[in-house]
Amino acid sequence: MQKPNTNSRYTHLECHECHAIFDKEELHSYCHTCNQPLMARYGLAKGEGKNEILDVKSLWRYATLLPLEHRENIVTLGEGFTPILPLDRISKKLGFAKAISMKDEGHNPTGSFKARGMSVAISKAKELGVTQCCTPTAGNAGSALAAYTAKANMSSKIYMPILTPKMFQYDCTLMGAEVVLVDGSIRDAGIKMAEDNRSINAWDVSTLKEPFRLEGKKTLGYEIAEQGNWTLPDVIFYPTGGGTGLIGIWKAFQEMKELGWIDEIRTRMIAVQMEGCDPIVKAFEANAHASQLCEHPLPTAANGLRVPKAFGDKLILKAIYESNGCAIRVSEDSMLDALQYTAKLEGHFLSPEGAALIAAMQIARDQNQIDVTEKVMIINTGSGYKYVENLW
Repeated sequence: MQKPNTNSRYTHLECHECHAIFDKEELHSYCHTCNQPLMARYGLAKGEGKNEILDVKSLWRYATLLPLEHRENIVTLGEGFTPILPLDRISKKLGFAKAISMKDEGHNPTGSFKARGMSVAISKAKELGVTQCCTPTAGNAGSALAAYTAKANMSSKIYMPILTPKMFQYDCTLMGAEVVLVDGSIRDAGIKMAEDNRSINAWDVSTLKEPFRLEGKKTLGYEIAEQGNWTLPDVIFYPTGGGTGLIGIWKAFQEMKELGWIDEIRTRMIAVQMEGCDPIVKAFEANAHASQLCEHPLPTAANGLRVPKAFGDKLILKAIYESNGCAIRVSEDSMLDALQYTAKLEGHFLSPEGAALIAAMQIARDQNQIDVTEKVMIINTGSGYKYVENLW
């Protein structure tokens, strides 16, 4: 067996529900007993690890806290270490005493935060001998899978709803992926993919149906802490479709506390969804620990938020409850208004999902769920330029 050369602290995979342990040397998807996601676990000891942060301006600076064990398998396009920018005029408009900050994931390769997850997932897939992958997508995940499988010399098959903007279809096919258009939502795309994959047997990298995209997404949390001089925001607003980023940030905060990199986790996580597809909000309002399927999700410019039921819904709700956070729904009109006035006031063309967070902040403020003196951060998950077809 080849000796690891990344000094990764990765030890095993664990089902978050039944806590069954899975061998890290084997290829796993999710816990088929519980039908729940697997979590990568690490050997963490207080006071260790900070000196292991690498001097690279990408998410791979945290390589010892990622599951890859052989550095020659890293598949990277320069993802991560995106800027945190102040939104001074938006803050003034909304009446906040401190500047709202924005972690701008539109700076990633393929224009979204999905690059983080796919970099780590495809790197680990390469390490475990995978040659072909598939996923359903609302857009950005497909773009990222196509790019990283191209870089890794793998093949990919991507299933997306017909209503997905053509830009996403184009960049997937441009990078050599096979694209299948499906009538319906991302859930329908996933059902079609599962049917086809019985004969193809490609590795399914659907959200949280494999354990490694989450590990790439968690680097958002490490960066937020490091870029904030190891002090966390009071509140983080996150656009929640599949919810991997929200879960990942919360996982990172917990790991950093166990390592002693931060003294406390003071951050409240606020999940934001659209009125026409809000299963997490409804579950939160019912104090439930799992969501119900949204049978007829309405079309929205925010493609990434049209997820009828997240596979990781229990983990999303767990992070919200543990952080004393909440879940908020916004209307299509309020999201589009926020998109326009943020562009005019700040010069940022947010993704519709990111603009939904601006609209949600007003609701949270009016309902006293946040205080105008708090340190607030939003995660703009991608570039608005890829959504022009939805908006023009």
